Amino acid sequence: MCWSATADLAAGAGIAAVGAAAVICAARRPRDLPLAALPLLLGAHQIVEAAVWHNEGGSGPATVAWAVIALPLLALWVPVAVLCAAPAHARRRLLVPLAAGAATSAVLAYALATRTVTAEIRGHTVGYSLGLSQAALVVLGYLVATIGSLLVSGDRGLVLFGVLVAVGAAVSFVLWRQEYISTWCAFAALCSVVLLRWVGRRRRAGTAAVGPAA
Repeated sequence: MCWSATADLAAGAGIAAVGAAAVICAARRPRDLPLAALPLLLGAHQIVEAAVWHNEGGSGPATVAWAVIALPLLALWVPVAVLCAAPAHARRRLLVPLAAGAATSAVLAYALATRTVTAEIRGHTVGYSLGLSQAALVVLGYLVATIGSLLVSGDRGLVLFGVLVAVGAAVSFVLWRQEYISTWCAFAALCSVVLLRWVGRRRRAGTAAVGPAA
């Protein structure tokens, strides 16, 4: 995939549409709604990055909005959403990624409030810089919160999503180390379409459990 404003806009619109369908499908299962809405959020995120492209990077509102979603919001959103949807037997072990997400989100929110985030167009990718201290530790907390919560969720569909996101993280790090955050978010957004199938399966299982009306 060749990233550009047009590519981000098209991908974002398509992924957001998938997210909207997932939310509608999950309407009768409130605990699934935060995860069902994740493609909607990630699709909007790609659309915001199209604005970053249009502004040729910099540190304007689009860059700040992109960073707020990518960094503190997703670090907390994902483990909370997984905890909501997870089976009861998995919820205790999900407290670890939830704690990691809360701490990481707080650190990133503080960094965004006290530093200037900048975006730089680098060929067909966008590089973001925030000047974090202890960046490796923050990245570890982020990975535990997001990928970790999916992998220990106790749900096969969410584990699959976690594996796909982990593969995307590894590929992004190897191929685009300087633009790691942007490219990984794009991979995660594309992978999130599997959540529509997950929501549909959960809905069918719920319908089967209730059975036909008497």
